[in-house]
Amino acid sequence: MGMVGTVGLVLHPQRDSKKAIDTILSWAAGKGATVLGLPEEVGRIDCSAVAVDAVALVERADLLVGIGGDGTMLRTMRLLAGRPTPILGVNLGRLGFLAEIDVDELEDTLSAIDGHRYTIEPRMAIKSSVGGAEVTAFNDIALVRIPGEGMAAVSVTPAGTDFVRYSADAVIVATSTGSTAYSFSAGGPIVSPRVEAVLVVPASAHSSFNRALVLPADEEVTLEVLPRSGRLAMEVDGAVVGHLCPGDSVTVTAWPGAAKVVRLGTTFYERARRKLRVDGSAAVD
Repeated sequence: MGMVGTVGLVLHPQRDSKKAIDTILSWAAGKGATVLGLPEEVGRIDCSAVAVDAVALVERADLLVGIGGDGTMLRTMRLLAGRPTPILGVNLGRLGFLAEIDVDELEDTLSAIDGHRYTIEPRMAIKSSVGGAEVTAFNDIALVRIPGEGMAAVSVTPAGTDFVRYSADAVIVATSTGSTAYSFSAGGPIVSPRVEAVLVVPASAHSSFNRALVLPADEEVTLEVLPRSGRLAMEVDGAVVGHLCPGDSVTVTAWPGAAKVVRLGTTFYERARRKLRVDGSAAVD
């Protein structure tokens, strides 16, 4: 008996996903499976997917398919955070780190998943709170300077120990998944998603100490906005969720295994090499 009786869809807000959706609907019809989607997403596309709210989508789906790019996958992962439901990423356009397949591979991939011929790659998240509300990120949480309001002056306290103070354009707390996103552009290390670690990376640091920190997942880290800092934006996976002023602080904790991403053979290093255009080491005589 196949494992997929209900497929849930999460769609890119702009890219054309009709071919992917038609493939999923055709496959599901042949299996007697149900396809669900969010009303605001499937409503703009002429298809037979059943519109349900987000709660029903995550409760009923045996497999959630994120169709788009890494942003769509991050949103899909946040929807399912803490649940064992596998997530399949279908890439539309540019190669993403999180998307596993292209649209042309979708039918065969659904059959492989239905036949239990796949592996799961657990993905760690990080959590914090802003304005009394908990936020979850699979890439990063960043405290970012606002143009015209001064630098980001932030103290970093891992495991209760006041360790370093950065003056920078931003201070980024990233997961291993996020090591190839904002953290990478700020000079942080590339870290395999199999490593459960929290990275703290300053962007364009003006302080004498400008190195990144790599912390274990079982240590929380607190960021405090120092008196000399400007007002900062708090970004969660790239979206501004609030602002912090001097004297404010946020504590970030790891959430290991918060999402389960489907893999069918490609490795992190293959994806990273292609996405980042790694050419390899210089020849040694």
